[in-house]
Amino acid sequence: MKRIEFLKTSVALVLGGMATPLMSSCSEAKKENDMRKNWAGNYQYQAPDYFEPADVEEVRSLVIETKQNKALGSCHCFNNIADSPSTQISTKKLNKFLSLDEANQTVTVESGVRYGDFAKELTDKGYALHNLASLPHISVAGACATATHGSGVSNGNLATSVVGLEIVNGNGEVLQLSKEKDGEMFNGVVVGLGALGIITKVTLAVQKAFEVRQDLFQDLPLSSLQENFDAIMSGGYSVSLFTDWQNQLISQVWVKSKVEDFQELGDTYYGAKAATKNLHPITALSAENCTEQLGVSGPWYERLPHFKMGFTPSSGEELQSEFFVPRKNAVEAYMLIEQMKDEIFPELLISEIRTIAADEFWMSPCYRQDSVAFHFTWKQHTPEVMALLPKIEAALAPFNVKPHWGKLFTISPKTLRARYEKYDDFMGLVKSFDPKGKFRNDYLNKNIYPNTSDGNKLGYQWIKGIPSDNC
Repeated sequence: MKRIEFLKTSVALVLGGMATPLMSSCSEAKKENDMRKNWAGNYQYQAPDYFEPADVEEVRSLVIETKQNKALGSCHCFNNIADSPSTQISTKKLNKFLSLDEANQTVTVESGVRYGDFAKELTDKGYALHNLASLPHISVAGACATATHGSGVSNGNLATSVVGLEIVNGNGEVLQLSKEKDGEMFNGVVVGLGALGIITKVTLAVQKAFEVRQDLFQDLPLSSLQENFDAIMSGGYSVSLFTDWQNQLISQVWVKSKVEDFQELGDTYYGAKAATKNLHPITALSAENCTEQLGVSGPWYERLPHFKMGFTPSSGEELQSEFFVPRKNAVEAYMLIEQMKDEIFPELLISEIRTIAADEFWMSPCYRQDSVAFHFTWKQHTPEVMALLPKIEAALAPFNVKPHWGKLFTISPKTLRARYEKYDDFMGLVKSFDPKGKFRNDYLNKNIYPNTSDGNKLGYQWIKGIPSDNC
């Protein structure tokens, strides 16, 4: 029996209530449903069925045959955005480097491939992506669909590299979309939050490979940040600030510079002193898992991320939140959060502050807005953290703060939708791509679909946590 015929038969049997095993990998995953969690372990997926298709035809059949489904990437989201009331379709096996088009300077990969999986091969061919997130462990499609980002005043989020994609819509149709051909509609699809379909291939713009060095500085005075924010954040190709909000200091400044453009930074950087050893963002932890520092140059994919691909980056159990405000309001926003430092510190592991250039994606937090992102890596104290988030969100409300779609937030759906000026256009796309609601889940019903706050009551289980209505 051909693979696709087997898959259709297996799905039909499951839908008919029979216990016949599916593909061996899917069968094993189903049996271990109670162990299927996100990478931090704070959320347990509740979808009763789970598949690992190996090609677009298997994805297409699953979309057609299942009642509702949702793509699952590398499990790096901290909320229920990738869960489903019926079926999770993992992109784990869609992990191939497909082709390099040197004439058009693009690379095409399957959607489930992680950035760290193909970066070396791309470099060996003489090319690079414009930027990477702090973790190379995340999948391409998942990162782009949630507008995940690196840093740099001139660098857009990872989705800004996307120039084409293949997506299976709610009717099971395989669509080939491109920036050149589909214009403004393409801007609505790329950051699609999983609401439009299952992405199976992504084409990314590339540039000539480059080398990067990291120079780290410690104990930047808050007064210097207030006076020199733009200059500090523009001092390299990518700049990150790390702080625990104590002692009116930014504990670390990471300046990542293209070697070809590097200008000597000296022993001090706007009042911060040059580090004398490699550092973890949480200074008390070992830097063994971090990418090489102290000005040692290396290929772009070994310096733009904070953590090495071959290591587990987490400090242990954690939660994450991230909030975007206009870059012009960065210092004012920082000072408002600073006033909450005594409440934040007991629940915090570390905060990171980065800049991201504006983009044109309808549901991106940086839509037509140069932004600064305030990232919080929390201890896994869920009730305490969830009680803090509304206070941070209220403090940043004057700047129309937007959350990272894949992290924890409590902003009301009505308020959230009002902050996206292309929301109505996006909903038009959703209705076109998914007329039967195949990709709806509790997260989308609450945050995206209007007047459906009751959602699909899935009984989501937060590990050591609280109900999904608070995320």
